[in-house]
Amino acid sequence: MRVVCLGGGPGGLYFSILAKKAHPEWPITVIERNRADSTFGWGVVFSDKTMGGFRDADLETHVAITNAFRHWDDIDVFFKGQKLSSGGHGFCGISRMKLLQILQQRAAGLGVNLEFEKEVTDPDGYAARYDLVVASDGASSVTRHTYRDVFQPNIQTRHNRFIWLGTKKKLDAFTFDFRETEWGWFTLHAYRFDSDWSTFIIETPEKNWLKAGIGNMTTDDSIRFCEELFAERLDGKPLVSNAKHRSDSSVWLKFDRVLCERWHYKNMVLIGDAAHTAHFGIGSGTKLAMEDAMALARVVSAHQGEVSAALQLYQDEREIEALKLQNAARNRMEWFEQVERYVHLDPEQFTYSLLTGSQRIGHQNLKVRDAGYVQKVERWFSERSGVDHPVPPMFTPFKVRGLTLKNRVIVSPMATYMAENGVPNDFHLVHLCSRAMGGAAMVGSEMTCVSPHGRITPACPGIWNDEQQAAWKRIVDFVHAHTDAKIALQLGHSGRKGSTRRGWEGIDLPLDSGNWPLISASPLPYIPGVSQVPREATSEDLRQIKEEFVSAALRGIAAGFDWLELHSAHGYLLSSFISPLTNQRKDEYGGSLENRCRYPREVLQAVRAVWPKEKPMSVRISANDWVPGGLTPEDSVLVAQLFRQAGADVIDCSSGQVSKEEKPVYGRMFQVPLSDRIRNEVGIPTITVGNIFEGDHVNTIIAAGRADLCAIARPHLADPSWTLHEAAKQGYSELWWPPQYLAGKQQWERNVARAALLATQV
Repeated sequence: MRVVCLGGGPGGLYFSILAKKAHPEWPITVIERNRADSTFGWGVVFSDKTMGGFRDADLETHVAITNAFRHWDDIDVFFKGQKLSSGGHGFCGISRMKLLQILQQRAAGLGVNLEFEKEVTDPDGYAARYDLVVASDGASSVTRHTYRDVFQPNIQTRHNRFIWLGTKKKLDAFTFDFRETEWGWFTLHAYRFDSDWSTFIIETPEKNWLKAGIGNMTTDDSIRFCEELFAERLDGKPLVSNAKHRSDSSVWLKFDRVLCERWHYKNMVLIGDAAHTAHFGIGSGTKLAMEDAMALARVVSAHQGEVSAALQLYQDEREIEALKLQNAARNRMEWFEQVERYVHLDPEQFTYSLLTGSQRIGHQNLKVRDAGYVQKVERWFSERSGVDHPVPPMFTPFKVRGLTLKNRVIVSPMATYMAENGVPNDFHLVHLCSRAMGGAAMVGSEMTCVSPHGRITPACPGIWNDEQQAAWKRIVDFVHAHTDAKIALQLGHSGRKGSTRRGWEGIDLPLDSGNWPLISASPLPYIPGVSQVPREATSEDLRQIKEEFVSAALRGIAAGFDWLELHSAHGYLLSSFISPLTNQRKDEYGGSLENRCRYPREVLQAVRAVWPKEKPMSVRISANDWVPGGLTPEDSVLVAQLFRQAGADVIDCSSGQVSKEEKPVYGRMFQVPLSDRIRNEVGIPTITVGNIFEGDHVNTIIAAGRADLCAIARPHLADPSWTLHEAAKQGYSELWWPPQYLAGKQQWERNVARAALLATQV
């Protein structure tokens, strides 16, 4: 097989090595536009795990890299005059030029033909002369651009400016330094990559870059600016640029995030940055390229003569891993882009937020890496929560107004569709009370409707009459008498999403018979052509519904609820006013976002006026409609501010379910960034929800300051004692168990300890 690699970076060179090693008879050529001794950047970072993969793929290059790299375990963070360190991270740095030399020498030794200073302008010509064309031509790939209609690249130019420099200051750890200036904050990423040199990458939001006048500076002036800014880290050592040009635009760059829909066409295939880029904040760009090369060499060797099939197998295998790393890199990249969102945090929490910002590293992983560091975090977080000894963050108390929750886990309101005439019954008693005994700090009622016409289904509970109030009081009294949990009442009105079947009978579909008229902000059906068309609420309708909310709240007080949540999410009535997708009104309740929030705020203020001052109120919002033209996370910041001004103590951050056209981006903890943004930009406590299913998730979210409470739904459906069981997993025995079940506590803790011991012996 005749093979050509268009691009002589690490990905192209490594593929040529692995393919030539497996098939010495294959003629393989690498074409590189630059000289053999020319490169951009300074250092490259690999994790210990990545190095293990290189060892298995080609021992000779692994040995050469190992002999040349600089290994370190620690990360040092400098912030607000403090230095915080954590260890066990296991990275190695190597000069990019040295890495290229190692790969070039290995490739040449195997018989690969290396051609330097040769520009590639016509990939099609190579495709005609070779059996396989490996496009390893980087983030500005000519091959990808030539066939952009086929590869369908999604390229996002990000917001921050960065400059990549080097220095002979010898650093002992991967170093982050955050500096506040009169123009805003600047961030340093620095690490040592050989015996003499360290990489210095400095980045800042473009607004700060412009305010500082860096765009008008020469390269030398830019470098002097950076030397003065990070003088403490340099100890008098100068910074050096290896950029070819002197103009500022060539040294202060913006990162391009690249991801292609397709990675191959005919006999051409993209690898490395040509197919996908990963932000330097996670340090995985070269890793991805070389692991692409490993996978491509393997599948091509296994499917000789079937190039098209091999290339599809390569994409199928690598796309998943690339997406995982890209998502982690995106999370970390966005953290650095929004660093000014977090600078109000204490250094301990700021550092922890940084270390876990990719969402690939969590509390337990950090504990494995550096148990001493995590203990310090737990001690600090526990003390600020009023606990005099270190405990896992999820088991610290949380106080709001006159109420203290024993920990940070609550049972999310979940529709069960089991009420009769709006009356909760024995099912609700068992459902809610069993979970209140299961260790959660608070359980929430499912959306409890303020009127018969405000129900979602005929089987939804309400609190508009004495019978319903008494039934709720029975449940509340049980929770208070037999557990140490609290119980919340979630009030809502279905709006245009009412008069439907129970979830398992056809979610969001109208009833076969017995439908009632619907009301909404505007006369728009939820499912066009299927759902009933609601009428637009009149002033009189709005006055009456507000009174119904107040009346329901008063009944909630009489029933003894500890907390009240106003449901203003998921396309129900109050939500329908907030979203531009569902509000087309021309009166004072339509138009601007402030006007669209006017009615939900009026309801909140009316309810807050009667709800006891010592008891908290939260508002659940859809912080992202996931539809173009709908509510965005940026909008949700203003929504949260408006609700806070109207009396909300906490914002419950959910998303979606406003439009059937939504396209959410699902994943672990996928809604946590919405809570993170609102909590840290608005300065209000938040509840986060959505695919949070491990205690480690909760510990990480809480300790990092991304939310104050985690509402857990599906795990509690599967296991009413989820919180108790998570405590046992973490060796935390202080959580209250019902005294009747203490024998079970002892057995469960023994089982967990036995399972952990067996795991170490495997």
